[in-house]
Amino acid sequence: MTAFDAPGAAPLALAQATDDDFEALLSLRLAAMHESLQRLGRFDPQRARERLSRAFEPAHTRHILLGGERVGFVVLLPKDDHLVLDHLYIAPQAQGQGIGSWVMAQVLDEADRLAWPLRVTALKLSDANRFYQRHGFELQHESEWDLHYLRPALGDHDAA
Repeated sequence: MTAFDAPGAAPLALAQATDDDFEALLSLRLAAMHESLQRLGRFDPQRARERLSRAFEPAHTRHILLGGERVGFVVLLPKDDHLVLDHLYIAPQAQGQGIGSWVMAQVLDEADRLAWPLRVTALKLSDANRFYQRHGFELQHESEWDLHYLRPALGDHDAA
């Protein structure tokens, strides 16, 4: 049982994003990423806008709602034979409450239902790295700024 399953807890839900949500999602992303990007000396709101707009696909984007209020968003992209967790952001004031773990459980359920591996990339100095490792992601390789992870498909763990 999570804190969100407890009687009287504010309900968590995922809701479909639309084209009109871009600016609100960008603001949330900037707030959530600010500290990690500052650590790397790479906080640049314009670059963040360009990156999000280049890959913005409302059909694969979900708002994370706590008691009906947006506290984050998640983007899960289907590829030919795997899923990519492209974005998972929780507003700073909502972090540390288990919301990310609840969302990750939904994402992992989707990957497991499809029996597909799940890929994610995180900034090298981001606290998100521990989060992804706790949820079964294995480091595959590094690039200049990022760590690239894979969570194998169900059944791949036991492959001989």
